[in-house]
Amino acid sequence: MKKQLFLTVILGLILLGCNPGTEKAGVAVPEENKGTYLDHTLPPGERIADLLDRLTPEEKIAQLRYDAPAIPRLNIPAYMWWGEALHGVARWGRATVFPQPVGMAATFDSALIGEVASAIGDEARVKYREALRTGNIARYASLTFWSPNINIFRDPRWGRGMETWGEDPFLTGTLGSAFVRGLQGNDPYYYKAVACAKHYGVHSGPEGLRHVFNARPPEKDFYETYLPAFEKLVKEAKVGGVMCAYNRTYDEPCCGSSFLLQDILRHQFGFKGYIVSDCWAINDFHLNHKVTANAVESAVKALKSGVNVNCGTAFRSLKEAFRQGLISEAEIDSSLAVLLRIRFRLGLFDPPGVNPYDAIPGDVLHSDEHIALARKTAQKSIVLLKNDGVLPLRKDIHSLYILGPMAADVDALLGNYNGLSDRLETVVEGITAKVSPSTRLEYRHAFQLDRENANPVDWASAGAKSFDATVVVMGINSMLEGEEGESIASAFKSDRKDIRLPQNQVEYLEKVCRDNPKPVIVVLTGGSPMAVKEVTELADAVIMAWYPGEQGGNAVADVIFGDVNPSGKLPVTFPESVDQLPPYDDYSMEGRTYKYMTAEPLFPFGFGLSYTTFTYENLSLSASVLKSGESLTATVDVVNTGDVAGDEVVQFYLSCKDADFRVPLFDLKGFRRVHLKPGERKSVSVTWNPHDLMNIDMQGNKVLVKGKYMVYAGGALPTERSLALGASPFQQAEFTVSDE
Repeated sequence: MKKQLFLTVILGLILLGCNPGTEKAGVAVPEENKGTYLDHTLPPGERIADLLDRLTPEEKIAQLRYDAPAIPRLNIPAYMWWGEALHGVARWGRATVFPQPVGMAATFDSALIGEVASAIGDEARVKYREALRTGNIARYASLTFWSPNINIFRDPRWGRGMETWGEDPFLTGTLGSAFVRGLQGNDPYYYKAVACAKHYGVHSGPEGLRHVFNARPPEKDFYETYLPAFEKLVKEAKVGGVMCAYNRTYDEPCCGSSFLLQDILRHQFGFKGYIVSDCWAINDFHLNHKVTANAVESAVKALKSGVNVNCGTAFRSLKEAFRQGLISEAEIDSSLAVLLRIRFRLGLFDPPGVNPYDAIPGDVLHSDEHIALARKTAQKSIVLLKNDGVLPLRKDIHSLYILGPMAADVDALLGNYNGLSDRLETVVEGITAKVSPSTRLEYRHAFQLDRENANPVDWASAGAKSFDATVVVMGINSMLEGEEGESIASAFKSDRKDIRLPQNQVEYLEKVCRDNPKPVIVVLTGGSPMAVKEVTELADAVIMAWYPGEQGGNAVADVIFGDVNPSGKLPVTFPESVDQLPPYDDYSMEGRTYKYMTAEPLFPFGFGLSYTTFTYENLSLSASVLKSGESLTATVDVVNTGDVAGDEVVQFYLSCKDADFRVPLFDLKGFRRVHLKPGERKSVSVTWNPHDLMNIDMQGNKVLVKGKYMVYAGGALPTERSLALGASPFQQAEFTVSDE
């Protein structure tokens, strides 16, 4: 029996890509180790098989829980699978708080995102080591983090869009992959920490329906929009985990769908990591989706579909399922083997010092270096939406007025799924630290977040006229947008029915600007697109700050006073109103995002101004006629034609002109952030292989359309609206894919 079980498990591991003879060689075995599974010099497959052979069925089932209990007789410690690290180690006390992912997406900087994620992994190792030392392994004390969220921000009403990397699959996949690589580390065997791509596969609101809705997007959109980022993180970044979503997709619960978890994820994508259910999602099978009768049936369906670890309580019913013969011990072993492989690669069964990440020094936790990285990331995330020549301000300005509740609000820094810091720098603090000692500086809360002031007397707004400039910090925070039950000021379970700012804020800005000849600068906080047409008409300058993390106030002040030249670009389209959007619960992409939206937006995807000017020249293609199977290289020159050094995000878009099915109006296919001194010129190139040039037809097939294509290169989406807002004129070139 032991030999047969060993062979069965080894075969399963090989099918998962865990060749027990090739993964790791080690050093001498401590004599006190009694089990082969504790011998770190042996191949992991052999160690896993040995451990499985020592466990009882009940012990194995318990190890499939997110809060896997200790097994003292085998020296197996408890393990908490549930960790969060969306933009810093989260919900686990002190850690560096980086900008919210939608803000990090605005950096369009893969190298920076990798650096941020590596810092998060370092801090996680330090915190976990201390948790082991103190015996404090509670929820979130983990090295398996359920981040990043790579769902597509398809509709700005979704409260959790702030957690994502924007509306574009290419940008999401590229930055998400950089995050995974940074977090997991570069050791050939050991993980620093383990990332998890969520929520697979079609999931992006409405929050109030997430436990019951059935997403049935057109096959084209399923394969063109919802899957590519997951595929990229699996195939290229080798993400260690994937979380399946609450909802149904094509009638099956995502955590009970063999189509999603086996056919696509395991077989098509070649995923070798672990699959975790979203928290209590398996209970939705019988409580909400009504596809099973009870918890036992739900647990069996999830296990047989491919879920390895259950966040929730449903897998406690597997004991009864096993007793009834509904699942076999071999099926339990197969699922648990995947989890054990992750734990072995984290070094959790090895002596201290064998794992290279054991050497990470404790003083990296919230270190000055990491705090500086948080500030740098926030600086690069800030998007300048409008500037009528009033920015940057002089630091020795005689008088400056700060208004608005977001100016001194830490929620406007943190977003959600955040850690905590003793260095939270609000906008008030950032500006105060920046201005001259002689500057008259005052701050007033001025107005409430989302309702009229109870006191009808308003002394603050009229006072703006007596100051040389006024900074109004307005927008939204996690009180108004977030996950299902978190945003207590939202009447729509943390979604936003309307994407306009609360009307009381707009009306207050009108009072500040009325008959006021002095500059008014608006700083917007929030994690999603906002319909702020009135704001842009009233203010002299508008800055989108997102949820910029613990150093956000300093970063905003750095931009306002010109110590940093703004360089962020919008990773999402800002519509003029919800009237430009399809119904929220429609999962077709037609009419959505920059790819298919035909209405003119308020601010287009990829847009962002600078304190300098950039010119694009000499776009060239390596071929004007492309034969099937050939690659194509596009090269463009970008020149800083202004007086200030700055970063520019060079963006490349493709447009297929001769398809007989729906294709994107524009399709982001490459980007590069470059730094240019005044007068400096750089050439930027991107190469596409034949796969990159393919489109998805209405049946979900990848096809290389024959005919004409346009290539666009510039600093924003190549539309007339971008140009009208002040974006640099873009370059364009044409090529043809031939029939040969």
